[in-house]
Amino acid sequence: MQQFSFLPFSMLTSHYMRIGFTLLLLSWLALSGYAQTTAPPAAQWTTELRAFARQDSLKKPPIASILFYGSSSIRMWETLDTDFPNQPVLNRGFGGSRFPDAIQLFDQLVLRYRPRQVVIYEGDNDIAAGATPQEVYASFRTFEKLMRRKLPKSQLVFLAIKPSLARWELYPKMQEANNLIRQYMEKRPKRLRFVDVGTPMLGPDGKPRLELFLEDGLHMTRAGYEIWTEAVRPVLAK
Repeated sequence: MQQFSFLPFSMLTSHYMRIGFTLLLLSWLALSGYAQTTAPPAAQWTTELRAFARQDSLKKPPIASILFYGSSSIRMWETLDTDFPNQPVLNRGFGGSRFPDAIQLFDQLVLRYRPRQVVIYEGDNDIAAGATPQEVYASFRTFEKLMRRKLPKSQLVFLAIKPSLARWELYPKMQEANNLIRQYMEKRPKRLRFVDVGTPMLGPDGKPRLELFLEDGLHMTRAGYEIWTEAVRPVLAK
């Protein structure tokens, strides 16, 4: 005869309470919009990670590099070597990324290179996906804490979220996130640097300059990267 065992009532109650709490938490995250800004599975970036691994196998990354990290505005900066000659620059941008992705892949794309300085551009896609300025700021703080814990001797440079034709209506929110991050960084100038790449991209009418953007109105032409180069050059580590 088959024997059945039953959990004590107190253990069953505790078990179902945990399930109920988990379901409640997941519902709250969905309703709050948090799911929009959480990191996707790393599998999404398999192609990029393989490409970086291949690059490393073909050419040894520089020691104590200046690592450029973040979304497509970094990935498409293909002239880093010539824009910053005699500097050990390394591009590890991956298009479409948001701050949670940059955090998720920190060990693989930042820590492994032990850079002397990290120049990051994130927040643009976060705001476009529905993240609030406060959420972008919180994500920045998480990234900055990773830097402080795992690369305490390295400096972090944040490039301001840029204005663009395609996302001009979102720029007030982007500016709010920029201001929150800038105020925090300016209190810690030795290890944190904020670079305003956005203001020089605005014309006399206060709107983004047409010649700085490709047809999609989001990504930059060579003229846009020339502005970024001039803004970034003075803060690069010697």
